[in-house]
Amino acid sequence: MQSYSESGIGVCSPGAPIVWRRVLVNLLLISAGSIVYAAGINGVIVPQGFLSGGVMGISLIGHYLFPWINIGLAYLVLNIPLMCLGWFRVSRRFMLYTVFGMVMFSTATGLIFPKSPPIENPILAAILGGIICGAGIGITLRSQGSGGGTEILLVYLKKKFGLRMGAMSFLFNALVLAASAYFFSLERALYSLIFMYVSGKVIDSILTGFNQRKAILVVTDCADAIAAQILNRLHRGATLLEGTGAYTGSSKKVIFSIITLTELSKMKEMVFDIDPNAFMVVNDTLEVIGKRHGSLEDF
Repeated sequence: MQSYSESGIGVCSPGAPIVWRRVLVNLLLISAGSIVYAAGINGVIVPQGFLSGGVMGISLIGHYLFPWINIGLAYLVLNIPLMCLGWFRVSRRFMLYTVFGMVMFSTATGLIFPKSPPIENPILAAILGGIICGAGIGITLRSQGSGGGTEILLVYLKKKFGLRMGAMSFLFNALVLAASAYFFSLERALYSLIFMYVSGKVIDSILTGFNQRKAILVVTDCADAIAAQILNRLHRGATLLEGTGAYTGSSKKVIFSIITLTELSKMKEMVFDIDPNAFMVVNDTLEVIGKRHGSLEDF
C-alpha cells in the first residue's frame, strides 16, 4: 500500500478536479464582474459625464479631454506600475487572475455599449451608476483576483493592514476626484462623488454585508446549559473559553460563537432566560472563513 507521503498527496491536499473548479469559478466571477462594470461605465457614467477615481478616473479624464482615447486601452496601459506592485507584494496567483481581469474589462469596455437609461436627474443617475459599477467590482473581488486599477493597491493594503476595501476605495477616489475637478465643474465632481460613495458601499455589501455574521461572547455561570442550547436550538457551533474575573478572581467560562443577524434576537432571549445575570458582547465580523468542526455547514 502506498502512503500519502510517498504519493505526494496529503489528507488536506485538494484534488485536481477541485483545483480546476476553483480556477473556473474565479475566472467566471472576474468575467461577470468585468462585464457588469463595463456596462455601468459605458451605459451610465460616460453618458452622464461623471468622473471617477484612481486609474479609471485618469482614463475617463483622458477620454473626456481627448475623445479619441479608448478608455479600456488607457486603463490597461496605466495599470502597468500597479501590476508590478501586485506581482512582488501581493500574490503572483492574484496577479495572474488580475491580468485576466484587466484584459476582460478592456475588451468588455470596447464591445459592450448598453442603452443609457432615461434618467434626467443626475443624482439618481449617480446612484444607479454606483450600484452597477460597485456590483461589478464586488463580484470581481469575490474571486481571487481583481479588475486591476487601485483594486490592486486596496488588496495590498487589506492584506498588510486589514483596512476595509470599500472605505479605502472611496478615500483614494475622492483624492483623485479633487484633482480632476480642476478640469471640470465642481457640480459635476459632486455628482461623481455620490456615484463613488454608493459604489464603495455596494462593494462592502457584496464582500461582507450580505453574508455578515455576529461574533458572540457570553460570560456566564451557566455556560454548559447555554452552549447546549446553541448547539441544539440554533444548530451553531460554540467554544468554551476559560476566564477569570479581574476584580473577584473567580473563574468563569466564556462562550464564543458565530451566528447570523436573524439569530441574534433568539440568542439574546435564550441566554438571559437561562442566566439573567449573564454578560453578553455582540461584535460585527468582516469575514468568517472555514467550516464548523464535524459539520459540512459554513459558519
